[in-house]
Amino acid sequence: MFLKKIIITVVLALGFNVQAANDTGLFIEPSLSYEVSKAKLMYPAPFNNSSGSINGFGLGARLGFHVHESIFIAADGRYTFGKLKDSDNNFNADTQIFTLAPVIGFQMPDIGLRVWGGYVLASEADPDKDNNLDLKFKNGKGLKLGAGFRVKSFSINVEFQDLTYNKTKVESLGPFATNISSDDIELNNQSYILSVSFPYEM
Repeated sequence: MFLKKIIITVVLALGFNVQAANDTGLFIEPSLSYEVSKAKLMYPAPFNNSSGSINGFGLGARLGFHVHESIFIAADGRYTFGKLKDSDNNFNADTQIFTLAPVIGFQMPDIGLRVWGGYVLASEADPDKDNNLDLKFKNGKGLKLGAGFRVKSFSINVEFQDLTYNKTKVESLGPFATNISSDDIELNNQSYILSVSFPYEM
């Protein structure tokens, strides 16, 4: 009788583990996005700080794993093709932004609601040269929070992202190629990002 109970317990445990394994797996989630940002450029004294905006379309993707389609953990990357406008310095340049962040999220499969949060560990913002100035903002880090609503094979999402770039490379100034790195010029970029993504469980 005791042996029978042990066998039943082992079989039930194995069955549970098989079911859990079936409900756990990898997923990939490509996305299309549009970003609206409020940017603040901070210069060392005696120069004045300035404010502007970075708006543009982006391509992104997540790669990670999910548990019971209720919890997901992933690497989240995005490449944005934007435009940096800073009226204080008469600066208007096409800008490429790359971000990479680990994220953890929760979703309700029955109603499609999803929420997530993460921390951007690596980001660069690289505006083209304009008004005799060429800057590249590096070492961007910060918080990102998001929510979405999934309908079958796609999800409509909105995110908030607050990044600070505390290293800047002055690639050129006027006609001179300087390639000087500075810790005294910072960019803070607060973004609202609307996206459509396509999660696919593998």
